[in-house]
Amino acid sequence: MHVLRPQFRIEEQRALEFAASRGFGVIVAADERGPRASHVPFVLTERGGCTIAQIHFTAKNPLVPLADGSRRFLLIVAGDDAYVSNDWYASRDNVSTWLYEAVHLSGVAHLRGLDENRGHGDALLAVSEARLPKQPWDLAQMEPGKRESMLAAIRVVDLVVDQVEGQAKLNQHKSDADHVAVADRLAQSEETGHRRLARKMQALRPGLEYKTP
Repeated sequence: MHVLRPQFRIEEQRALEFAASRGFGVIVAADERGPRASHVPFVLTERGGCTIAQIHFTAKNPLVPLADGSRRFLLIVAGDDAYVSNDWYASRDNVSTWLYEAVHLSGVAHLRGLDENRGHGDALLAVSEARLPKQPWDLAQMEPGKRESMLAAIRVVDLVVDQVEGQAKLNQHKSDADHVAVADRLAQSEETGHRRLARKMQALRPGLEYKTP
């Protein structure tokens, strides 16, 4: 990840918490034909002092054979983003930009055995279902034959994370007046992601006077 400025950096533990809360990203690796990517759900675990991003692919996904225990994979986890027009600022002569949050997790990928598919499915569902306001659903409620057929069709990969990079570009380098002006604009947006960014901007400088609390 290209770090624009030090003040945008997300500290490593916070970056891991951000990635875990999102639970969905883009996994990228390269073969002799160039880069390949897939959009995947994942679950973060700790094992033997290492952070593991455990994901799964369909068995025919071309990324599966690349998880050979030596090749590096990159998992990109994106949060909200918002375009900021240059005339939103209180001061003149600013430049239009994008605000965003993103975390990159990278490391060597290892293909797991089929006997680990059920454990991965249970762990992924437990995390995902916990985000919903309902009684969690789990694989035990599925017809056994259908469940085993479904689990046999996936391949589980452990990405052993050895590099964590995160950025939250939220106007930290701007004046208080410009910070308030942009946060107020985003707070009035119809986009829920923009309003979430506005709340995070307000949390960075809580003592300022915002139009939208």
